[in-house]
Amino acid sequence: MTSELPSTLTYPQQLEKIKGNMGVLSNDQPDVMKAFGALHAAGSAEGALDTKTKELISLAIAVTARCDGCIAFHTHDAMQAGATRAEITDALGVAVLMGGGPSVMYATHVIEAMDQFEGLIEKV
Repeated sequence: MTSELPSTLTYPQQLEKIKGNMGVLSNDQPDVMKAFGALHAAGSAEGALDTKTKELISLAIAVTARCDGCIAFHTHDAMQAGATRAEITDALGVAVLMGGGPSVMYATHVIEAMDQFEGLIEKV
């Protein structure tokens, strides 16, 4: 199952729409979303791998899982963490290795997302 949003939305717009819908879900399912938030924070926190590397891994998984919403989130977060275009496309190469042709198609979504997020993100 994919997490597709209307193709008329840009990736920055998708990200904002998803965040809004997650807020609604948080109101309806506070315990689940609080636990998910804690899992996200723990999984992306600095450890043996830095946050940028973890975001690149998450982005590659988003491509192989064919999740456009995940692509919006993790392209944004990888770029915000300082990932370069070359680092992101290198991670996309690994996604294609692991996911074949369908991952090529979703890797092109990341290229589009990077173009749309360019200039909108403050890097940490």
